[in-house]
Amino acid sequence: MKKLLTILILLLNFNISILAAETPKKWIKGKFYESVKDNLLVATKEMRDPRFKKSVIVMIESDKNGAWGLAINKPIGSILLGRLINTSDYPNVKKKNLFNVKIPIFWGGPVDTHKIFILHSKEYKSETTINYNNISISRDYETLIDIADNKGPKKKLVILGISSWGVGQLEGEMERDHWILSEINTDLIFGRDNLKKWINALKNGFVRL
Repeated sequence: MKKLLTILILLLNFNISILAAETPKKWIKGKFYESVKDNLLVATKEMRDPRFKKSVIVMIESDKNGAWGLAINKPIGSILLGRLINTSDYPNVKKKNLFNVKIPIFWGGPVDTHKIFILHSKEYKSETTINYNNISISRDYETLIDIADNKGPKKKLVILGISSWGVGQLEGEMERDHWILSEINTDLIFGRDNLKKWINALKNGFVRL
């Protein structure tokens, strides 16, 4: 029962309100034309916000009410599994000494930085997995444990926080050429060279017609 309750809480947290996203005090509202969902959002050299300099973001949702996605090229270090989950709930994990396994962590954006998202390849599925075309997202402790035990998805990024925009905010930034779009490429997303992700995404960028 306790495990089920934990999963339900995680699923509820998964449904992020993009209307509640943090926004700068001054920004120019743009006009919504079409969704940029299922694309990479790539910061250009015109980007003025230092948090998003050279960022590459997988866009998960986008409509006239706002948008959100996950930055995939901002590693922030490694954290012990024992610091990411409630160790008392998993005595078998302690026996296998998995709490001391370090998990590489990425910065996903400045909003909801206490929430963990596991962006991964589609061959893996847990009770919380949601599929988005060529990629999936899971949000449960069991997936983190599987990763520590080398039983998780073949390709994965463990991400803290999201990047989100309110009504017209992203459109305004795109109209000022702060962002361009690039086609989703799983090799790029899960590549080991994070410095090249921005360079390659920028080279493959396109202008929305």
